Amino acid sequence: MKAGVIGLGIGERHIDGFRRATGVDVVALCDMDPAKQAMARDRYPGCIVYARADELLDDPQIDVVAIATYDHHHASQILRAFEARKHVFSEKPLCVNEEELLAIREARKRFPELRLSTNTILRMSPRFRDLRDRINRGELGKLYYAEADYNYGRLVKLKDGWRGQISDYSVMLGGGIHMVDLLLWLSGRRVVEVVALGNKICSVGYSFNSPDLVVAIIRFDDGMLGKLSANFGCVYPHFHKVSVYGTEATFENGPVEASLIRSRDRNVKPEQLDAAYPGIEKGDLIPNFIDSIRGTACAEIEEDELFAAMEVCLAIDRSWREGIPIRLGCV
Repeated sequence: MKAGVIGLGIGERHIDGFRRATGVDVVALCDMDPAKQAMARDRYPGCIVYARADELLDDPQIDVVAIATYDHHHASQILRAFEARKHVFSEKPLCVNEEELLAIREARKRFPELRLSTNTILRMSPRFRDLRDRINRGELGKLYYAEADYNYGRLVKLKDGWRGQISDYSVMLGGGIHMVDLLLWLSGRRVVEVVALGNKICSVGYSFNSPDLVVAIIRFDDGMLGKLSANFGCVYPHFHKVSVYGTEATFENGPVEASLIRSRDRNVKPEQLDAAYPGIEKGDLIPNFIDSIRGTACAEIEEDELFAAMEVCLAIDRSWREGIPIRLGCV
């Protein structure tokens, strides 16, 4: 298989991912920045280097493309890749609004032989994989509540980076989606309702007009509740704060170790869990994606899961904008 990568920031990690896959050659790269084009020619001498995404997407030799461009370009590039009969591995989010999500769904129906995935990479973290195994074995009992906070701690990216140039940039789509996908995957449940609020206190004076903090309460189909946040302005290192409450035990993720609390007695020490966190590289999902295209492995992320996470994020954004609860299916 021949692969191309669009966007040479995080896209360089995608190159590494393709190179760790079996039987894949990265043959083409693209970035709109002339400096990155020069870097690519020097660092990857065997690759064609394009200045325009459309040129790479229309290259007939390419079978699979990784899209690592700015969020608001993803949908149009995914759709063009499908029209060119290419499999797509996209950085999250797939798109930025309901209309784009519908268009991608319709394109998938027209090209059922093509595969689509996205880089919600926390599923690959050894710590969260260990947690999911424990949930599935029943160690936590019946889940009834969970909290997942995306503490980004990089406010400067809203001020000086490309995110600050997009007036309606969504911190939930741009970061919180990792926590949405994680809770859906860990719980195995479907979200049926969300209610959300946001504020813009940390980024006052920035050109970007959307909240830098969004907090949502979510209700699952079996009555389980959850709280999600995307917190870009926090004075806190980048961290995925996760607590999962079950009838038999509680899991808490810490920066160094995770804890499994099995007793309500404060004198009983929690069990310390030492599975690596985050313990992942940005290209770790790509080898599995390639194997799923070939049919030699089940996809780590099925396409209905991609769409489910997107629907929850879009519902959260609609809720804080309109000031109302949103039932899923009415996004």
